[in-house]
Amino acid sequence: MKTKYVTFPTHERKILGLNGLNHDATASLIHGTEIKFAGHNERYSDIKFDENLDSRLFNDLKRYGDWDTSVWFEDSLLKKTRQLYAGQYGEFFQLKNLPNYYLKQFGIRPDYQISHHLSHASAAYFTSPYDNAISVNIDAIGEWECATIWYIETDSQKRTTFTKLWSDRYPNSLGLWYSAMTQRLGLKPQEDEYILMGMAGWGEPIEELVKEMEEYFFANTSGLKMNHNLHRGCQDWNPKCYPDDGSDKWKFDIANATQHICENRIMDIFQHASTLVPHCNNYVYGGGVALNCVANSKIARQFPNLWIIPNPGDGGSSLGSAAFVLGEHLDWNNTFLGYDIKGDYPIEQTLQTLLKGDLVGVASGRAEFGPRALGNRSLLADPRGNDIKDTMNKIKKRQEFRPFAPAVLEEHAHKIFDMPVRKSQYMQFVADCKRPDLYPAICHVDNTSRVQTVSKEDNPNFYNLINEFYKKTGCPMLLNTSLNIKGMPIVNTHNDAVEFEKKYGEKVYG
Repeated sequence: MKTKYVTFPTHERKILGLNGLNHDATASLIHGTEIKFAGHNERYSDIKFDENLDSRLFNDLKRYGDWDTSVWFEDSLLKKTRQLYAGQYGEFFQLKNLPNYYLKQFGIRPDYQISHHLSHASAAYFTSPYDNAISVNIDAIGEWECATIWYIETDSQKRTTFTKLWSDRYPNSLGLWYSAMTQRLGLKPQEDEYILMGMAGWGEPIEELVKEMEEYFFANTSGLKMNHNLHRGCQDWNPKCYPDDGSDKWKFDIANATQHICENRIMDIFQHASTLVPHCNNYVYGGGVALNCVANSKIARQFPNLWIIPNPGDGGSSLGSAAFVLGEHLDWNNTFLGYDIKGDYPIEQTLQTLLKGDLVGVASGRAEFGPRALGNRSLLADPRGNDIKDTMNKIKKRQEFRPFAPAVLEEHAHKIFDMPVRKSQYMQFVADCKRPDLYPAICHVDNTSRVQTVSKEDNPNFYNLINEFYKKTGCPMLLNTSLNIKGMPIVNTHNDAVEFEKKYGEKVYG
């Protein structure tokens, strides 16, 4: 059954969008179509994936203006019904986790609550370049929904219609299954899914293993429906064809099969979407599963008109919920929307340190909204050194199988990488490196890289830094990873950067 929502644009509104009581709490402020601020609470509290909001985030947000309307990113009462069904009685009977009660501490009473997946669809659509688009959203769970397909279009009067065409509901959740498999491999669910994705590159494809997993966890091998084993029993599950021997190889092979199945299921949903709206070739994609950049690359090769907001998970829902109430496309220019470290971007100091072969941090300008460091809160290095990867892993306390990303001048990207898209300015896609022998530090074991293309329009300061490095070395890219240590949020303030430098001995400029 189709469900329709229609927005009515209201230019004058100053809207606060909120996401909390969930992993990765965020707040966003828009004035008309201008995004004034969007930030993650974890950067202020130093609690990775912090589920709560606090006054430090709001104090920073208020520097950029006030609001006359506030909106919560999901339907809290509908969520309660699912908690009751799932037997989560502790959550169900807690009144303090209702937004009207929870937000009293900040003097806020939300004017609106919109559904979780509508927040995802809105975030993806209203930041996209499209007037009409198919929106695919896949995550662990909203209130009840775990995957949705929408058709969204804006008419000549700027009224936007969201028509929900298909949904899959709890307990049928691809995202929950991927998280459960993350836990099965000894990792932390709702946090370490990206590590599972990296582990998959080290595994071998085993057809018999994939078949057994499909049969155990899914109702069939070709449809969209999943069976009751989807997110239950993962902890006790042990494949008959490949018993758990406790080895890293076993974990890598399971990760490989998990990633393979996930990619196929995502593609099934996109294919289904294409049959529902055959006249539209524009796609916007949201939900936490849209952070899987390996799968994204395969989608983009088949559906090239693909837009993914840089913060597609629940963190981006504060912006999506605000945009839905506004009812218009936002002025999306870049993802630098958070805390501002004042001062000139440290190009010369950073360049000189890089030319010495040292690692160097940059903490300058406004923080990125989303999980990727894109030049303003980055730890950088020359990508050509054979020992750089080991040095970086030691500093960041990361597993050796974790890959690092290249930030490459956009005009050189296609010479070095087999790109699935023209631009990848938000590190959302992987590409095969054509010369892994020249750039070992940014190549995964399968010779792929999660590429960030950098142009003057995306981030002129970071572009100029890489361009100066190119002039001196002939290498048009840098290794770029987030300025943080495993288990800690990305550096936010100048004081955070100073503490990083003191603790880990790596120079940080800003």
